[in-house]
Amino acid sequence: MPLLVAFCIAFFIWFGVRLGEIRSVATAGYSLETKGFSAIKSSGSSAASSKLIYLFDLLRDRYVDTLNLNQLVEDAIPTIVEELDPHSMYIPAKDLQNVNEELEGSFSGVGIQFNIQEDTVMVVQVIAGGPSEKVGVQPGDRIIAVDDSSFIGVTNNQVLKTLRGKKGTEVKLSVKRPHSSEIFHFDVLRDDIPLYSVVAQYMQDAETGYIKVDNFGANTYNEFFTALIRLKSQGAKRYLLDFRGNGGGYMEVCCQMVNEFLPKNAKIVYTEGRNTPRRNVDANGQGNFQDDKVVVLIDEWSASASEIFSGAIQDNDRGIIVGRRSFGKGLVQQQFELNDGSALRLTMARYYTPSGRCIQKPYRMGDGSDYEMDIVHRYEKGEFYNADSIHLSDSLKYTTVGGRVVYGGGGIMPDIFVPSDTSYVSKFYDQCISKNLYFTFAFRWKVEHQDELAKCEDFLSAYDYVKEKGAWNDFLQFAATSGVRPTVAEAAKSGPFLERLVTAHILRQIKQDYYYQAYNQGDPTYLRGLEELKK
Repeated sequence: MPLLVAFCIAFFIWFGVRLGEIRSVATAGYSLETKGFSAIKSSGSSAASSKLIYLFDLLRDRYVDTLNLNQLVEDAIPTIVEELDPHSMYIPAKDLQNVNEELEGSFSGVGIQFNIQEDTVMVVQVIAGGPSEKVGVQPGDRIIAVDDSSFIGVTNNQVLKTLRGKKGTEVKLSVKRPHSSEIFHFDVLRDDIPLYSVVAQYMQDAETGYIKVDNFGANTYNEFFTALIRLKSQGAKRYLLDFRGNGGGYMEVCCQMVNEFLPKNAKIVYTEGRNTPRRNVDANGQGNFQDDKVVVLIDEWSASASEIFSGAIQDNDRGIIVGRRSFGKGLVQQQFELNDGSALRLTMARYYTPSGRCIQKPYRMGDGSDYEMDIVHRYEKGEFYNADSIHLSDSLKYTTVGGRVVYGGGGIMPDIFVPSDTSYVSKFYDQCISKNLYFTFAFRWKVEHQDELAKCEDFLSAYDYVKEKGAWNDFLQFAATSGVRPTVAEAAKSGPFLERLVTAHILRQIKQDYYYQAYNQGDPTYLRGLEELKK
């Protein structure tokens, strides 16, 4: 009997240890394998993965103090990913929803655009048909409490966290309305709020349509196509497409959009990586705007999908690219979700324009700081003001379908270079911008004149009203009360730009398109794009 008991004890000790090892390996393999990674298994794991598993086993079983291994992993993964290229990234579970929302095209919330002024959340715009509009929230309302708790002195992130939430849940807003001492209370039922990528569309003249695209999200193609058709119905025969400041998004969506302008079998882009076979994307010939003139506006913040679109137009000699050298992001990421709700965006391939250019700018593995400073280095070298300051290597020379020379190695170089305009910068301008005077004034002025502005039927009537009522002179008086007064020279230098900016922000509160219609009237890149379209 003692021998039998001893044998059983020894067996169960061995079995327990073995079972623990199997579970440890199987859990690691499951969390990765089911999400698209290679499984980590005891028989086939690499030396590196085995070493990593062994390290965490030691920390768990042998370390002198109790450790939070989950937090240790959470801290370790970003450090590992930072040693890769600048665009691979780890997204913690708590951030994944917010990161995805812009590309997914919607979120659940109360449906307002806001700005924080003097520690108070100011409603700038109420989204048409959204939850807040339905209950009576108005632009100009100041949110002073949410669910009977003070909402004064909150940060931008706190506002988003509080007002966004699960669809169908209720939130109580207490607001103070201009020119009223009464506190208004609204019970708002959160709902899906669309995020639009096409932020402006209008007819510049009888034959020219303008479209501003902010990113390439899940719904962008539908928005873009709808805008093209709407402008076409108004007589558009040529299009000015504005991708300035557009950081990219889904490559597939971008390909759908540029397909509208290219003939059948025209190359759009191809991708290729060490473990990713070459994939070619060509136009299918079903585009509805193959004969319309196209000019694309880009700048140093136009990246990724914006560069795919621009490269396809340029390499196929389909249109003219106007502006400044684009960002230079030629790496393709794929998102893998992990079992705890976090995700890894991993660079899988590089993309190449139809002529064979990889427009990814140089980078060093693990050196993200130098990569992020590239735009600053361009500025210091004078690239924003002089095209001759841009070094183009003959070893990266390519040709378009029509035989024009284009260059790879870092962004899309426009066909027409337009320098950055800083002619309006002065001390007066800096003070107005740093103190946010133009925005605060524009909002107050619109509230004071909202009844008259509501009667304006279109952009021109609203624009003329703002001019005739002397909004610019009112702004100068407002700035003076804030201690900001221009000299005669400063007023002459900065006045036209600031007047355009103030006017645009007033009109934006009527309609988003009006902001761009007003602001673009004096924008050098926009005006040069129009000039090229008419040639």
